[in-house]
Order: sequence, then structure tokens, then C-alpha cells
Amino acid sequence: MAGEQIVLIEDDREIQSTLKSVLEGIGYRVWTATNGVDGQKIIQEQEPDVVITDMMMPRMGGFPVLEYLSTLDSPPAVIMITANEGGRHKAYAEMLGAVDYLRKPFAMDVMIEAVRNALEGRNSGQSKKGTSSPLGNRVSRKKSKDE
Repeated sequence: MAGEQIVLIEDDREIQSTLKSVLEGIGYRVWTATNGVDGQKIIQEQEPDVVITDMMMPRMGGFPVLEYLSTLDSPPAVIMITANEGGRHKAYAEMLGAVDYLRKPFAMDVMIEAVRNALEGRNSGQSKKGTSSPLGNRVSRKKSKDE
């Protein structure tokens, strides 16, 4: 890890702060936005290696961000995070190029693994446009203490 760049688009300030702190703590450079409009601006300026975006946000959600990224010649790897349980959303995220889809709440080690996998895939060319089934059957979810 040599200071790879991540844009984190998340409207929940607590989640955003926690993820930023954890990711920076292990050596990533992280820019944050609370909506897709601001996130797009940062993506254009910074050209990150990975984008982590929430699905539902004010002003612009995660799907328009994915649609925008799919137009780029060399898009960053994308991890979508959501509290939504819908299978159609996962399929749409996959179609738009998301390499992972994490359901909230998720364990921090799951996010760290997702970022590492996204970077490995990007470095080996797997997250480029036109790859088939980047998500496979993986949907991560933190187990509650009762499970």
C-alpha cells in the first residue's frame, strides 16, 4: 500500500468519520463528500483508485455516481454500501461496475478486505469497464451478536 487514494461518499457523518479514520489509519488517503454531486467533483479532481459510495443520499445518490463513473476511460474501482436489502439494487450496481456491495452494518475488517480486493482487481485490470459479474455472489453483512 503506497498511499492509494479513496473517495468516500457517505451522508451519515458518523459512518463517514469512522470509515475515514480507519482507512487513513492503515495508510490510505481519503477524501470525503456527503452527496454524489460533491463526490463527483472530488473524483474529477483527485482521480482516486477506489470510490466507496452510499446508495441513498441527498442531492445525488450512489447510482448516478456509478453511472457517471461508467463513462470514464479508466474508472476507479467502486464499492457500494447500503442499508437496502433489495436484490435488484445489487444487480444494478453490478451492471454499472461496482466491484463490491456491502450491506450496513458491516464489520470494519469486511470493508478493509473489500478495499484491498478492489485495489488488487484494479491493479490487475479486473475492474475495468466490460468485465462480467464483478460482484459474483458476494454480499457482506455483519452478523449481529444474536446470530
